[in-house]
Amino acid sequence: MPYRFALENRDYSDFSSGRFFYAAPGHPALPVRLTSEIFQRCLAHLRENGRTTPITLYDPTCGSAYHLSTLAYLHWKTIDTIIASDIDPDILAVAERNLGLLTEAGVQRRMDEIATMIERFGKASHTAALESAQYFKQLLNDYTQSRQIKTRLFTADATNPQELAGHLADQRIDVVICDVPYGRHSTWQQRRDVPGNPLTQMLGALRPLLTADSVVAVVLNKGQHFSQEHYRQVEKFQIGKRRVVIALPDSGREVRPCS
Repeated sequence: MPYRFALENRDYSDFSSGRFFYAAPGHPALPVRLTSEIFQRCLAHLRENGRTTPITLYDPTCGSAYHLSTLAYLHWKTIDTIIASDIDPDILAVAERNLGLLTEAGVQRRMDEIATMIERFGKASHTAALESAQYFKQLLNDYTQSRQIKTRLFTADATNPQELAGHLADQRIDVVICDVPYGRHSTWQQRRDVPGNPLTQMLGALRPLLTADSVVAVVLNKGQHFSQEHYRQVEKFQIGKRRVVIALPDSGREVRPCS
Protein backbone atom coordinates (compact mmCIF):
# COMPACT_ATOMS: atom_id res chain seq x y z
CA MET A 1 0.00 0.00 0.00
CA PRO A 2 1.60 3.29 -1.02
CA TYR A 3 1.47 5.96 1.67
CA ARG A 4 -0.05 9.23 0.48
CA PHE A 5 0.54 11.41 3.54
CA ALA A 6 2.89 9.71 6.04
CA LEU A 7 5.55 9.60 3.35
CA GLU A 8 8.59 9.77 5.60
CA ASN A 9 9.46 6.41 7.16
CA ARG A 10 10.82 8.20 10.23
CA ASP A 11 12.15 6.74 13.45
CA TYR A 12 9.12 6.27 15.71
CA SER A 13 11.06 4.67 18.58
CA ASP A 14 10.06 7.50 20.96
CA PHE A 15 6.44 6.56 20.24
CA SER A 16 6.92 2.84 20.96
CA SER A 17 4.22 1.27 23.10
CA GLY A 18 5.55 0.64 26.60
CA ARG A 19 8.34 3.19 26.37
CA PHE A 20 6.77 6.55 27.19
CA PHE A 21 3.22 5.56 26.33
CA TYR A 22 1.61 2.88 28.47
CA ALA A 23 1.26 -0.60 27.00
CA ALA A 24 -1.55 -3.09 27.58
CA PRO A 25 -0.17 -6.64 27.46
CA GLY A 26 -2.16 -8.86 25.12
CA HIS A 27 -3.64 -5.91 23.24
CA PRO A 28 -1.99 -5.28 19.85
CA ALA A 29 -0.97 -1.69 19.15
CA LEU A 30 -1.80 -0.04 15.83
CA PRO A 31 1.45 1.02 14.10
CA VAL A 32 2.16 4.73 14.47
CA ARG A 33 2.84 5.45 10.80
CA LEU A 34 -0.32 3.62 9.69
CA THR A 35 -2.37 5.47 12.30
CA SER A 36 -1.06 8.80 11.03
CA GLU A 37 -1.81 7.84 7.44
CA ILE A 38 -5.40 6.87 8.28
CA PHE A 39 -5.97 10.08 10.20
CA GLN A 40 -4.59 12.28 7.43
CA ARG A 41 -6.73 10.54 4.83
CA CYS A 42 -9.78 11.22 6.99
CA LEU A 43 -8.80 14.89 7.29
CA ALA A 44 -8.46 15.09 3.50
CA HIS A 45 -12.08 13.96 3.09
CA LEU A 46 -13.26 16.45 5.71
CA ARG A 47 -11.50 19.28 3.89
CA GLU A 48 -13.00 18.23 0.57
CA ASN A 49 -16.38 18.83 2.22
CA GLY A 50 -15.31 22.24 3.51
CA ARG A 51 -14.70 21.20 7.11
CA THR A 52 -11.86 22.99 8.87
CA THR A 53 -9.70 21.86 11.75
CA PRO A 54 -9.35 21.42 14.70
CA ILE A 55 -11.75 18.48 14.89
CA THR A 56 -13.29 16.03 17.35
CA LEU A 57 -11.92 12.48 17.10
CA TYR A 58 -13.72 9.45 18.55
CA ASP A 59 -12.89 5.76 18.98
CA PRO A 60 -15.70 3.53 20.34
CA THR A 61 -13.33 0.53 20.80
CA CYS A 62 -10.36 2.50 22.08
CA GLY A 63 -8.54 -0.21 24.05
CA SER A 64 -5.50 1.41 25.67
CA ALA A 65 -5.95 4.63 23.61
CA TYR A 66 -2.29 4.34 22.64
CA HIS A 67 -3.02 5.24 19.01
CA LEU A 68 -5.15 8.22 20.03
CA SER A 69 -2.38 9.59 22.25
CA THR A 70 0.27 9.18 19.55
CA LEU A 71 -2.02 10.90 17.05
CA ALA A 72 -2.33 13.84 19.41
CA TYR A 73 1.41 14.39 19.51
CA LEU A 74 1.76 13.94 15.75
CA HIS A 75 -1.19 16.16 14.76
CA TRP A 76 -1.85 18.41 17.75
CA LYS A 77 -2.95 21.48 15.80
CA THR A 78 -5.67 19.57 13.93
CA ILE A 79 -7.36 18.05 17.00
CA ASP A 80 -9.63 19.88 19.44
CA THR A 81 -11.13 16.95 21.37
CA ILE A 82 -10.41 13.24 21.72
CA ILE A 83 -13.25 10.99 22.89
CA ALA A 84 -12.56 7.37 23.77
CA SER A 85 -14.76 4.56 25.01
CA ASP A 86 -14.59 0.81 25.49
CA ILE A 87 -16.68 -1.88 27.13
CA ASP A 88 -13.76 -3.14 29.24
CA PRO A 89 -13.17 -1.03 32.38
CA ASP A 90 -9.77 -2.63 32.95
CA ILE A 91 -8.37 -1.52 29.59
CA LEU A 92 -9.93 1.91 30.13
CA ALA A 93 -7.66 2.33 33.16
CA VAL A 94 -4.70 2.12 30.75
CA ALA A 95 -6.48 4.43 28.30
CA GLU A 96 -6.93 7.01 31.05
CA ARG A 97 -3.20 6.98 31.75
CA ASN A 98 -2.33 7.32 28.06
CA LEU A 99 -4.71 10.22 27.52
CA GLY A 100 -3.30 11.71 30.71
CA LEU A 101 0.02 11.97 28.87
CA LEU A 102 -1.50 14.88 26.97
CA THR A 103 -1.29 16.93 30.16
CA GLU A 104 1.65 18.31 32.11
CA ALA A 105 0.62 16.40 35.23
CA GLY A 106 0.39 13.13 33.33
CA VAL A 107 3.81 13.56 31.74
CA GLN A 108 5.41 14.41 35.07
CA ARG A 109 3.79 11.37 36.68
CA ARG A 110 5.18 9.17 33.88
CA MET A 111 8.65 10.68 34.26
CA ASP A 112 8.56 9.98 37.99
CA GLU A 113 7.56 6.37 37.32
CA ILE A 114 10.41 5.91 34.85
CA ALA A 115 12.89 7.54 37.22
CA THR A 116 11.85 5.06 39.92
CA MET A 117 12.42 2.17 37.51
CA ILE A 118 15.86 3.50 36.65
CA GLU A 119 16.71 3.72 40.35
CA ARG A 120 15.47 0.18 41.04
CA PHE A 121 16.63 -1.67 37.94
CA GLY A 122 19.10 0.56 36.08
CA LYS A 123 18.12 -0.80 32.67
CA ALA A 124 19.20 0.96 29.49
CA SER A 125 15.63 0.70 28.21
CA HIS A 126 14.41 2.75 31.16
CA THR A 127 17.03 5.41 30.52
CA ALA A 128 15.88 5.56 26.88
CA ALA A 129 12.28 5.84 28.09
CA LEU A 130 13.20 8.85 30.23
CA GLU A 131 14.84 10.51 27.23
CA SER A 132 11.62 9.95 25.27
CA ALA A 133 9.60 11.39 28.14
CA GLN A 134 11.75 14.53 28.10
CA TYR A 135 11.17 14.80 24.36
CA PHE A 136 7.40 14.65 24.82
CA LYS A 137 7.53 17.07 27.75
CA GLN A 138 9.13 19.65 25.48
CA LEU A 139 6.61 18.96 22.71
CA LEU A 140 3.73 19.36 25.15
CA ASN A 141 5.14 22.62 26.46
CA ASP A 142 5.33 23.96 22.90
CA TYR A 143 1.85 22.73 21.95
CA THR A 144 0.04 23.99 25.03
CA GLN A 145 1.31 27.52 24.54
CA SER A 146 -1.61 27.89 22.16
CA ARG A 147 -4.15 25.21 23.10
CA GLN A 148 -4.78 22.10 25.19
CA ILE A 149 -6.47 19.08 23.60
CA LYS A 150 -9.63 18.17 25.50
CA THR A 151 -10.30 14.50 26.30
CA ARG A 152 -13.32 12.44 27.34
CA LEU A 153 -13.33 8.80 28.40
CA PHE A 154 -16.26 6.57 29.27
CA THR A 155 -17.35 2.94 29.48
CA ALA A 156 -19.82 1.84 26.81
CA ASP A 157 -20.75 -1.08 24.60
CA ALA A 158 -19.94 0.11 21.07
CA THR A 159 -22.75 -2.04 19.65
CA ASN A 160 -25.40 -0.48 21.88
CA PRO A 161 -26.97 2.65 20.31
CA GLN A 162 -28.64 3.70 23.57
CA GLU A 163 -25.37 3.64 25.51
CA LEU A 164 -23.49 5.61 22.85
CA ALA A 165 -26.28 8.15 22.48
CA GLY A 166 -26.43 8.59 26.24
CA HIS A 167 -22.85 9.83 26.22
CA LEU A 168 -22.65 11.51 22.83
CA ALA A 169 -26.09 12.87 21.97
CA ASP A 170 -24.92 16.50 22.21
CA GLN A 171 -21.38 15.97 20.93
CA ARG A 172 -20.25 16.69 17.41
CA ILE A 173 -18.08 13.88 15.99
CA ASP A 174 -15.94 14.68 12.98
CA VAL A 175 -13.73 11.62 12.64
CA VAL A 176 -14.13 8.07 13.93
CA ILE A 177 -11.07 5.81 13.87
CA CYS A 178 -11.39 2.35 15.39
CA ASP A 179 -9.15 -0.69 15.31
CA VAL A 180 -11.86 -3.27 15.94
CA PRO A 181 -11.32 -6.65 17.67
CA TYR A 182 -9.97 -9.28 15.27
CA GLY A 183 -10.59 -12.37 17.40
CA ARG A 184 -6.94 -13.40 17.91
CA HIS A 185 -5.61 -11.09 20.64
CA SER A 186 -8.87 -9.24 21.25
CA THR A 187 -12.51 -10.21 20.91
CA TRP A 188 -15.89 -8.49 20.92
CA GLN A 189 -17.69 -8.57 24.26
CA GLN A 190 -21.11 -8.93 22.72
CA ARG A 191 -24.43 -8.81 24.53
CA ARG A 192 -26.03 -12.24 24.60
CA ASP A 193 -29.52 -10.81 24.18
CA VAL A 194 -28.65 -9.17 20.84
CA PRO A 195 -27.16 -11.73 18.45
CA GLY A 196 -25.62 -10.65 15.16
CA ASN A 197 -22.48 -9.22 13.64
CA PRO A 198 -20.95 -6.87 16.24
CA LEU A 199 -19.11 -4.79 13.61
CA THR A 200 -22.35 -4.16 11.76
CA GLN A 201 -24.07 -3.36 15.05
CA MET A 202 -21.35 -0.87 15.97
CA LEU A 203 -21.62 0.89 12.62
CA GLY A 204 -25.38 1.08 13.05
CA ALA A 205 -25.04 2.45 16.59
CA LEU A 206 -22.64 5.15 15.41
CA ARG A 207 -24.72 6.21 12.43
CA PRO A 208 -27.28 8.49 14.19
CA LEU A 209 -24.48 10.30 16.03
CA LEU A 210 -22.63 11.46 12.92
CA THR A 211 -22.92 14.71 11.05
CA ALA A 212 -23.40 14.89 7.31
CA ASP A 213 -19.66 15.36 6.76
CA SER A 214 -18.28 12.94 9.37
CA VAL A 215 -15.64 10.43 8.27
CA VAL A 216 -15.37 6.88 9.63
CA ALA A 217 -12.24 4.72 9.35
CA VAL A 218 -12.30 1.11 10.49
CA VAL A 219 -9.27 -1.16 10.74
CA LEU A 220 -10.23 -4.82 10.33
CA ASN A 221 -8.93 -8.12 9.04
CA LYS A 222 -9.78 -9.94 5.83
CA GLY A 223 -12.43 -12.05 7.55
CA GLN A 224 -14.54 -9.05 8.59
CA HIS A 225 -17.08 -7.28 6.42
CA PHE A 226 -17.76 -3.54 6.51
CA SER A 227 -21.51 -3.04 6.21
CA GLN A 228 -22.55 -0.74 3.38
CA GLU A 229 -26.07 -0.32 4.80
CA HIS A 230 -25.43 3.00 6.51
CA TYR A 231 -22.30 4.28 4.76
CA ARG A 232 -20.69 5.05 1.44
CA GLN A 233 -17.22 3.60 1.13
CA VAL A 234 -14.71 6.08 -0.32
CA GLU A 235 -11.40 4.31 0.29
CA LYS A 236 -10.08 0.84 1.02
CA PHE A 237 -6.45 -0.19 1.39
CA GLN A 238 -4.37 -2.85 3.08
CA ILE A 239 -1.00 -3.04 4.78
CA GLY A 240 0.15 -6.39 6.08
CA LYS A 241 -2.84 -8.23 7.53
CA ARG A 242 -4.71 -5.04 8.33
CA ARG A 243 -7.43 -3.71 6.02
CA VAL A 244 -8.64 -0.14 6.35
CA VAL A 245 -12.02 1.07 5.13
CA ILE A 246 -12.83 4.78 5.08
CA ALA A 247 -16.47 5.72 4.62
CA LEU A 248 -18.89 8.61 4.79
CA PRO A 249 -22.48 8.60 6.03
CA ASP A 250 -24.81 7.68 3.17
CA SER A 251 -27.26 10.23 1.84
CA GLY A 252 -30.26 7.95 2.01
CA ARG A 253 -30.80 8.15 5.75
CA GLU A 254 -31.29 11.08 8.07
CA VAL A 255 -28.12 12.30 9.73
CA ARG A 256 -27.45 14.88 12.37
CA PRO A 257 -27.15 18.25 10.59
CA CYS A 258 -23.80 20.03 10.54
CA SER A 259 -23.53 22.94 12.94
